[in-house]
Amino acid sequence: MPGLLGKKIGMTSVFGADGKNIPCTVIEAGPCVVTQLKTVEKDGYQAVQVGFMQKSEKHTNKAEAGHFKAAGVNPMRYLAEFDGFDQEVKLGDEINVNIFEEGMYVDVIGTSKGKGFQGVVKRHGFGGVGQSTHGQDDRLRAPGSVGACAYPSRIFPGTRMAGHMGQDRVTVQNLVVLKVIPEYNLIMVKGSIPGAKNSIVTINK
Repeated sequence: MPGLLGKKIGMTSVFGADGKNIPCTVIEAGPCVVTQLKTVEKDGYQAVQVGFMQKSEKHTNKAEAGHFKAAGVNPMRYLAEFDGFDQEVKLGDEINVNIFEEGMYVDVIGTSKGKGFQGVVKRHGFGGVGQSTHGQDDRLRAPGSVGACAYPSRIFPGTRMAGHMGQDRVTVQNLVVLKVIPEYNLIMVKGSIPGAKNSIVTINK
């Protein structure tokens, strides 16, 4: 499906036609440049590779430099592939936020915020067990029992425990496009999307 690479600017809110306050996320969507056209004959599948945000040649290795030179574009920092664009595109074409319209639905893919190593209360929403009486003063946020002793004599895979939280690839589906601002390459989508401010996201129609 067609889409764009973008950057999360932050969250705000707008008033709808019914006067309700709607939380929304502002995304700088593109402009993206076509860097490669993949075909079934040559690559085995059909797709359009686009680049987002220019970078200096100093920070571009020779393989990347040759790839961008063949496309006739400046080196780009981020690349992604999409298929099914409505319009015919060719190498070097610029695709901007005009492919989106107010009221349409989009899926946004991003990397969630990394929280590091967290316990079960924060990571899985456990209520905590035990109480601070009868000699217990350090068990308020403990996970409690994780399995039986004699049988099955092991802990089942997938048991919810403390561990690394966040920094995952997350897709949020069916977000409504509330507003498109072409002069600033911005779109506003209803609700929240994964990632911190200035993180890179993929927006699919």
